[in-house]
Amino acid sequence: MKPPPPTVNAMSITEHVSTGDRLALSGGSDLAVRAEALVKTFGDQRAVDGIDLAVRPGEIFGVLGPNGAGKTTTLRMLATLLKIDAGRAEIFGVDVAGNPHVIRQLVGVTGQYASVDENLTARENLWLFARLQGIASARARRISAELLGRFGLEEAANKPIAQFSGGMRRRLDLAASLISKPPLIFLDEPTTGLDPRTRGQMWETIRGLVADGCTVLLTTQYLDEADQLADRIAVIDHGRKVAEGTPDQLKTAVGDSTLQLLLADPGEVPAAVEVVRRVLGCEPVLSPEQGRLNVALDQADLAADVLIALRTAGVAITSVSVAKPSLDEVFLALTGQETGGDDETGGDDETEAKENR
Repeated sequence: MKPPPPTVNAMSITEHVSTGDRLALSGGSDLAVRAEALVKTFGDQRAVDGIDLAVRPGEIFGVLGPNGAGKTTTLRMLATLLKIDAGRAEIFGVDVAGNPHVIRQLVGVTGQYASVDENLTARENLWLFARLQGIASARARRISAELLGRFGLEEAANKPIAQFSGGMRRRLDLAASLISKPPLIFLDEPTTGLDPRTRGQMWETIRGLVADGCTVLLTTQYLDEADQLADRIAVIDHGRKVAEGTPDQLKTAVGDSTLQLLLADPGEVPAAVEVVRRVLGCEPVLSPEQGRLNVALDQADLAADVLIALRTAGVAITSVSVAKPSLDEVFLALTGQETGGDDETGGDDETEAKENR
């Protein structure tokens, strides 16, 4: 069971903006992120279609969706990197469209690819990013040293980025987003392409950010990552939010148990679907793997009724299992497809590239 999120002090938020900009925060908000009916279109394609989000201070909020679902586009609108076509959004009560310069002081963004300079060392990269944010040179050096230590990069501090592994690059990119110690961090696919050990290290780093008082909005292609990290999850499909809740709430919505069937002959899927409809009165979820069905069960012992009916109908089964629902079943039930693995970058990013041409 996850511990309750830490309290985020309102004073720590106002410290991130200049005196002249604090007026924009005067209204305050009990939410770190509030998005209402967000819309983004690229030509005649509606990439984000009326999405609502409410992220509480001090939590990790996960966003799941298949390729091109609109996850990255949504994040980029909230970060002022893309124009909001319709709807509105607030960060700690500050209007995103009306006060973009304030939003950029409140948000740190780590994208799907490391944004570091290949020709500079890790220390030089962090120093440069700090200087670009208006930090004096001496203080920029101190901040760089602190971040290198925090992310375990001291020994590699003076190496060119070209010699870094994928995991080291991701840690450095995350470190760069924390130079100004923003109260809100946007992480877009933070562990894409990392090996399991390095992913685990990144998970601990993300948990550490929240323990220090940050709020995290996370998109991920890994269902286990959302399950491990997120306090709440929004599932997005075709630009729309189709479900939201804690991981346990989403699993319970699918059913108390899931019957997983692999048919001997994929051609008998229609017959198997008809049997499930007749016995349980519900629609099974067809997996992308040919001949595999997932059936939500209100009671685990209903699996026997389905199996007997399939045998009577002459539908042969290669394997069968009954288990508690996982986020995989939730995702298949809600979207009818898998997240798409490492192909995520071909979705939202490709759409955004069209706008920038």
